[in-house]
Amino acid sequence: MKVTYYREEGLENLKKELDHLIRVERPSLSKQIAEARDKGDLSENAEYHAAKEAQGMLELKISKMQELVRNARIIDESKLDASKVLLLSTVVIKNLKNGAEMKYTLVPEQEADMKAAKISVTSPIAKGLLGKKVGDTADIKVPAGTIPFKIIEITR
Repeated sequence: MKVTYYREEGLENLKKELDHLIRVERPSLSKQIAEARDKGDLSENAEYHAAKEAQGMLELKISKMQELVRNARIIDESKLDASKVLLLSTVVIKNLKNGAEMKYTLVPEQEADMKAAKISVTSPIAKGLLGKKVGDTADIKVPAGTIPFKIIEITR
């Protein structure tokens, strides 16, 4: 059993997606299989075989998502220390090589979204920042080499 951590919003989104798969996708595929079956000889019926394969993939996805929901834990943000970089911290960092400032929120891996500046807590940048305080410098290995970052601000 692998426990995964979510913000309340992230877990709700996962539950909504799972509900959609069960209530909408599953019945739709069952209908496609029934329609394909009605077309006759199943041994040479490509539509039937494609629908059955899609059904197998859907059931696997549903099963994996159900396991995620079962093993999910909500993170209590009120108990997290705001003086150092932790999961759910929003961090302003300065690249000491080029002076660029960036702002990221460290989130559980499943909630990462670069467009929204939400980076996975398992990413190289996040791993290099974890446990640091304002004013600390973190040398972070990225594909282009090692970049020194200074922590400017930490908020929740």
